[in-house]
Amino acid sequence: MSNKLHLARNVIMVGACFAMASLLGMVRNIVIASQFGIGADLDVYYAAFRVPELLFTVVAGGALVTAFLPVLAEYIAGDDDDGAWRLASAVTNCVVLVAGALSVLAALLAPWLIRWVVAPGFSLEMQAETVALMRIILVSTILFAVSSIHNSVLNGFQHFLWPALAPVMYPIGIIVGALWLAPLWGVRGLAVGAVIGSAMHLAIKIPGLIHYGFRWKPVLDIRTDSMRRVAVLMGPRVLDLGIFHITFLVTANLASRLAEGSVSALEWGWNFVQLPETMIGTAFGLVAFPTLSALASRRDTEGLRSTLAESLHHVMALTLPIAAAMILLGRPLLALLFQRGAFDAASTEAVLAPLRFYALGLVGHSCLELAARAFFAQQDAITPLYIAAATALFDVILMLLLVGPLGAGGLALANSIAISVEVVVLLLVLRKRWNGVGGRGMLAILGRIVPATAAMSLALAWIVVYADGAGLGPLPTLLLGGAVSVSVYAIAGLLLGVPLLRETLQRGRSSLGALVARRPAA
Repeated sequence: MSNKLHLARNVIMVGACFAMASLLGMVRNIVIASQFGIGADLDVYYAAFRVPELLFTVVAGGALVTAFLPVLAEYIAGDDDDGAWRLASAVTNCVVLVAGALSVLAALLAPWLIRWVVAPGFSLEMQAETVALMRIILVSTILFAVSSIHNSVLNGFQHFLWPALAPVMYPIGIIVGALWLAPLWGVRGLAVGAVIGSAMHLAIKIPGLIHYGFRWKPVLDIRTDSMRRVAVLMGPRVLDLGIFHITFLVTANLASRLAEGSVSALEWGWNFVQLPETMIGTAFGLVAFPTLSALASRRDTEGLRSTLAESLHHVMALTLPIAAAMILLGRPLLALLFQRGAFDAASTEAVLAPLRFYALGLVGHSCLELAARAFFAQQDAITPLYIAAATALFDVILMLLLVGPLGAGGLALANSIAISVEVVVLLLVLRKRWNGVGGRGMLAILGRIVPATAAMSLALAWIVVYADGAGLGPLPTLLLGGAVSVSVYAIAGLLLGVPLLRETLQRGRSSLGALVARRPAA
C-alpha cells in the first residue's frame, strides 16, 4: 500500500472516530445545557479545568507525544520490541510520579491559584466551589497522563483505532455525571463524571496494548540515552504548549471580570470550533506525524515537503468552508442543539459572538497541527517554542486591546488572529529550511478554495436572510442551508479544480466502477 493511500485511509478512520467523539461531545453539551444553562455554575466548572489542563500539558500532553514518539519509532523500526516496551515503561513510571506530585501540590495551592490567577473576578462563594471542583478534576490529570503515553505507543506501531476511540469514552463519563450524579451533587457531579471519562479513556486502549505485547517494567532509566533524548525533546515543547495554555488562563482571568456567564460562553464557543478542528486538523496531524518522522529520519526533504503540502491543501479545503458555515449558521445551530431548559435565547446570543470569532481561527488551528509537527518530526522543538512564545505575547496584547470594545468576543478574536500569524511564521521558517514548502502551489490551491467558499457563503447568506423573513425554525434553516452549502461548494470547487474534491470524485467513480465490474452478469 502506498504512503499516500495508507495516510488517507488512516485519516478517514481517525476522523470517523473523532466524529463519533464529537457527536457524543455534542450530546454531553446538550445534557449540560438543559440542566445548567450559561451562568455561574458552568463558569465555576470550566474555570476549574484551567490548572489541571495546564498540568497535563506540562507533564504528558502533546509535549510528551511529540518527544516520545520519534525515539520510540527508532526501537520499533529496529525490531527491538523489548527496548520499546522498556522505554514506554520508564516514561510511564516517570510521568505517574511527576503528575501525582504536581497534582497534590496544585490541590494544596488551589485556593491561592483560583483567587489570584484563574478567576479573581469570581465571588468568594464561586471561588470556593471552583477550588472543590479543581481538586476532583486533578485526579483525571494522572489518568490522562498515562493514557497519552499509551496513545503514542500504539501510534508508534502504526495502530490508530484504539487511540482514536479513546476520546469517544471521555464524554460518555461526563454524560453519566450529568444525568445521574449532577441531580445529587450539582456541578460536582460533572467533575466526577470527568474523572470517570478519563478512566475509560485509559481503559479502552488495553486490548491494543495486549495485542502488541505490552510488557510493563518497574524502571525509571533516567540516566539512559533514550530517556535523555525524550527529556531534551520534551523540554521546549512543554514550554511551547504551556505558553499556549497560559493564554487560556489569561482568557479565564479576563472573562471572570466580565458579565456572569462569560467564561461559559467562551468555553462553549471554543468547544464548537474544536469539533471540526479535531476531526480534521488533529486527525491529519496524528496520522501524518509518524510518516513525517520516518521521512525526517531518512533526511527525505522532498518527501517532507510534499507530505506537508498535500496535507495542508486538504485541511484548508475542508476547514475554510466549514468556518464560513459556522459563522453564518451559528445562531440556528446553537438554538437547535441547546435552546431548551435552562439554556434560553439569551444564552444562545452569549455564545454566538465567541463562536463566530473562534471560527475565524479554525483554518489556523487546524494547519498548526501539521506545521508544528513538521518541526517535531525533525526533533526540533526549539524553533516552535520561540515562535509560540512571541505569538502568546501577541495574543495577550490583543486580548487586552479587544476585551474592552468586544467583550468575550474580543478574547476569542485575539486567539484566532494570533494562531493564524503563528502558522504563517512556522511555514516561512520551514520554507527557508527546506528551500520551499510548496508555497506557490498552496497559493494556487487557496486561489481555488477561497472563490468556492465565497460562492458558498453568498448562497448561504441569502438562505439565512430568506429563512428569517419566512419565519423558518432552526431545523429547516439548517437543513436548507446545509444542503445549499455542500452543493454550491462542491460544484464551485469542482469547476475551479480544488484537488481534494476532484480526487474524491475520481475515487468515487473508481469504487463505483469496481463495484459494477464485480456484479455477475444476468
